Amino acid sequence: MNDIQLRQFVIDELEFEPSIDATNIGVAAHDGIVTLTGYVRSYAEKVAALWAVRRVKGVRAVAQEIEVRYPGEDTTSDEEIAKRVLSVLKWHAMIPHDEVKVTVEKGWVNLGGTVDWHYQKKAVEDAIRKLQGVIGITNSISIKTSVQPADIKRKIEAALARSAQVEANAIRINVSNGNRVSLEGIVDSWEDHDIVENAAWSVPGVLWVDDRLTVSS
Repeated sequence: MNDIQLRQFVIDELEFEPSIDATNIGVAAHDGIVTLTGYVRSYAEKVAALWAVRRVKGVRAVAQEIEVRYPGEDTTSDEEIAKRVLSVLKWHAMIPHDEVKVTVEKGWVNLGGTVDWHYQKKAVEDAIRKLQGVIGITNSISIKTSVQPADIKRKIEAALARSAQVEANAIRINVSNGNRVSLEGIVDSWEDHDIVENAAWSVPGVLWVDDRLTVSS
């Protein structure tokens, strides 16, 4: 697939996705790398655009340069955003909200604190992504660890071996510094990529995943 075809496929996918207004999104493609520019009306739209592009066959990487621009009348104070974030976290059954620290600066939400599992860390970000006024999120929440490196590697390998979709033998796993996982190898699609990455994050004790996986074109 050449760059012109890939660019058109991405444009078509963005226009097809109902949660995105692609009017002000620019698309460029070169050697499987897609660059998104322009602006959208919410952070949720920005994330949805990234997911839409990753669904397109032939996309190997995405450079996300889209800005979030709320309409002039819809600007929200940092204090109000912080209140909304804390309220959402308080009522979320999967999140230990007392362990999460929140600061907001010019619409950008910074998350800190410590949780037991990566899914909890991800749930925090997912919960606040759609809040009005949020233009970006930095998720610096830490994950508690008490697992040995050998156990981490073995559990990731076992999870991949159970997957009917991923060729486990094509993935190389290395665990360093006790809890940092490195993933290398080639996968057939972004869906397979996410399966491998999620398998690594699902193991208790993993604090960091260095994703070096390549999506075949």
